[in-house]
Amino acid sequence: MGDILFLSHRVPFPPDRGDKIRAFNIIRYLSERKRVHLVAFADDPADLKRKSGLSKLTGNRQIVWRSKPQAWAGVQSLLSHRPVSLTAFDNAEVHRAVESMLARHAIDTIYVFSSQMAQYVPLRPRQRVVMDFVDMDSAKFASYGETSRGFTGWMMRREARLLGAHEKAVAARADASLFVSEAEAQLFRERMGAERVHAVGNGIDTMGDLIVFTGQMDYRPNIEGVTWFVETILPHIRLRHPNARFAIVGRKPTDAVRALAKHPGVTVTGEVADVRPWLHAASVVVAPLKLARGVQNKVLEAMAMGRAVVASPPAFEGIDAVPGRDLLVTGDMAAV
Repeated sequence: MGDILFLSHRVPFPPDRGDKIRAFNIIRYLSERKRVHLVAFADDPADLKRKSGLSKLTGNRQIVWRSKPQAWAGVQSLLSHRPVSLTAFDNAEVHRAVESMLARHAIDTIYVFSSQMAQYVPLRPRQRVVMDFVDMDSAKFASYGETSRGFTGWMMRREARLLGAHEKAVAARADASLFVSEAEAQLFRERMGAERVHAVGNGIDTMGDLIVFTGQMDYRPNIEGVTWFVETILPHIRLRHPNARFAIVGRKPTDAVRALAKHPGVTVTGEVADVRPWLHAASVVVAPLKLARGVQNKVLEAMAMGRAVVASPPAFEGIDAVPGRDLLVTGDMAAV
């Protein structure tokens, strides 16, 4: 059996946001079965230095800094009639890195993570090609185009049209096309008439002590709650349980929330197709809200799945349950 070449639009480490979590767990799974080589873009200076987390999982690695300004990518798109999603990631150094990897190693499978990276697959590949679209990006841009006006709306609709043609062509050449959910996979089948399309959900590490918070992450009480928990409570928990991890699961995380992923043991997922796998994997679900109105569905969902719940008094307000029996209600989240 040959090796795998994994192409990624972003360095898949640390696994602190949705796409990186998916890519990292897939690489970890594949590395247990075959040797995996990696070619990836870096869009954070720290990514150029982060090697320890991938060194045990991958063979050869080539990380390339993505320096092209978005404005220049837009100009190139208009001149070449290609989607901006492709011109933004078109890089001669990456082309050379992929060619070198294919020439130097006995690779029998190319795993392409995100449609931007499909441009690096040879026109007539001798290898099996697995295309992980994750989401149907052309549908996303089409939605943006419906709600945007003027030049921005025109660019969004243009991007949807060009990217859709690219996705269709890539899927026709790939041995398998993957999406994060069956809903995305079915949408792609219907719009593209594509075959060999499969849904592969995101993997979640269920080992160790996982603490989970779910919620809309541009909502101020949620932002304040997780920030307080990460900065004040989690360090005390990790003193007693060094393997404890905290996952902030929810859509639209602000920059301040994403920055929390720099703390040891913290993961910020961004939007996920389904929160239930995260709740199922959790040892404890927390609701450390200092301000809450109405009934907190996040608490009800966790209780309905039989998870241990620790809630602040404001988060418990309005819930028909017995503290100490159905859940723990405390202002001291260190009780986790």
